[in-house]
Amino acid sequence: MAALAGAPDSALRDLEEALGMGLTADGDMGDAVAAEGAYYLEQVTITEASEDDYDYEEIPDDNFSIPEGEEDLAKAIQIVQEQATDTQILEQKTILPSRHAVPEVIEDFLCNFLIKMGMTRTLDCFQSECKAREDLLKTQKERDFHRMHHKRIVQEKNKLINDLKGLKLHYASYEPTIRVLHEKHHALLKEKMLTSLERDRAVGQISGLQATLKNIDIGHNFHIPEIKVGHSIEKENMPEGPTQKGLRKAREQNKCKTKMKDNAKDSEFPINIQPNPNLNLCKENLPPAKFDYKLSNIFRLHELPVSCIIIHPCKDILVSCSEDRLWKVVGLPKGNVLLTGFGHTDWLSDCSLHPSDNKLATCSGDTTVKLWDLLKGNCLLTFEGHSHAVWSCTWHSCGDFVASASLDTTSKIWDVNSERCRYTLYGHTDSVNSIEFFPFSNTLLTGSADKTLSLWDARTGRCEHSLYGHMHSINDATFTPTGHMIASCDACGVIKLWDFRKLLPIVSIDVGPSAGNEVNFDSSGRVLAQASGNGVIHLLDLKSGQIHKLMGHESEAHTVVFSQDGRSLFSGGSDGTIRMWS
Repeated sequence: MAALAGAPDSALRDLEEALGMGLTADGDMGDAVAAEGAYYLEQVTITEASEDDYDYEEIPDDNFSIPEGEEDLAKAIQIVQEQATDTQILEQKTILPSRHAVPEVIEDFLCNFLIKMGMTRTLDCFQSECKAREDLLKTQKERDFHRMHHKRIVQEKNKLINDLKGLKLHYASYEPTIRVLHEKHHALLKEKMLTSLERDRAVGQISGLQATLKNIDIGHNFHIPEIKVGHSIEKENMPEGPTQKGLRKAREQNKCKTKMKDNAKDSEFPINIQPNPNLNLCKENLPPAKFDYKLSNIFRLHELPVSCIIIHPCKDILVSCSEDRLWKVVGLPKGNVLLTGFGHTDWLSDCSLHPSDNKLATCSGDTTVKLWDLLKGNCLLTFEGHSHAVWSCTWHSCGDFVASASLDTTSKIWDVNSERCRYTLYGHTDSVNSIEFFPFSNTLLTGSADKTLSLWDARTGRCEHSLYGHMHSINDATFTPTGHMIASCDACGVIKLWDFRKLLPIVSIDVGPSAGNEVNFDSSGRVLAQASGNGVIHLLDLKSGQIHKLMGHESEAHTVVFSQDGRSLFSGGSDGTIRMWS
């Protein structure tokens, strides 16, 4: 009996040592045996049954294939390196502590034993370790999957980067060709217009000859009609046939509102123009450039955004235009309204002061240009001819001509004395947003949404030169007071300075990404101000290249202009206010 009792005790002791735990006292073992009865260890052989009778052998996958059509050494080396990297990633597994694999049957046996022995804490630890091992294996598999996925993403990213670089180089190689094609396109357009004029001249000659032959056949007295080319066609360079010519003339005769006069009263462009007085300014007598402007006053004049501000050269007054269809004459420095102009049926976009300072030209979204008497505020003349909104207008230095730029991709030169359109300027392929006469000359500057600046001869209505460089729509362009330089700004805030004498770009300055709405020089030509879409007024020092910012607008700034002495600066915003900086 003692032998029987000793055998179970030794068997239980061996089992506990195998589980990593032992009893602390023989008394505890005796109590357990007395409570549960004697245990006997039987030798059991457990075999893992296979689902089928086949033996499987693992074969390593060491072979690789090269895609057809790419059999080159570099590609083969790349594939071998990628497979080696994949193998290395798969081999980087977490090394677990050495532990013998425990079959599920043994795990169940151990769990049952621990339950019978009432060893709940040990059972919980055992089950937690089994679950942790399963979670670890699952995490390792997920890690390996994400490693492979990350490697593929990196490869695709590198390939896309290389493709993008190649496309940029390919695109850059086409830019010179595109520039040459643009120049050829403009040249062909001019040739086409000239050919159209020759065709119309030939048609007129044929019509005259036919009439002559008809009179000869009838036997009546006849006289050979004088053959001449239509006045407006020759100057507008427009491909217009005889039918269109007749329709246009009939349309112009029916426009009673514009009070067309006889062509004999057409104004003549001045030939001997007086020199620009700003060229005689002595640099030594100029005051130092000012950049430390502070917001000194806010004039709340309009209910809708302010689109334009101009300063009277001799009096302390300014004129403002707004999208509320009104223009106002404002006294400075108090900002009291002296005169209000009514008449336009849509928003005002721009205004320009007559060289004698007693007349005002305004343009509007109602497609008209109006001339006003600044003393009385009444409308003197209305020019109609554009088919879309007019964005900008400017006076010639002689005071007999007004030029306008429109959304209909054309610009027009209006004769104030004969009250008619003298020339229509064709060439831009998109909206013409800005127009300005070169100081004391017959040269016009236009800026367009087709990203180009164009210089025109106002006497012939022909484009003399185009400037390329902007990558976005040009919103405004202007000359320096001395006239030797051009400044322009576009819809992404890029300012460009151009040498007017050489017709070449000087510098490009990016103050974006907000749009540049208007640029203006001070009277000395040393400071350039830009009104931005984010409400900031940028001041560019042309001597040092430094940029100063004026923060004060709560919304978009549409226009900016300096006073004649340069001590003050005025800006208009989309909130209908004009802000005075001094």
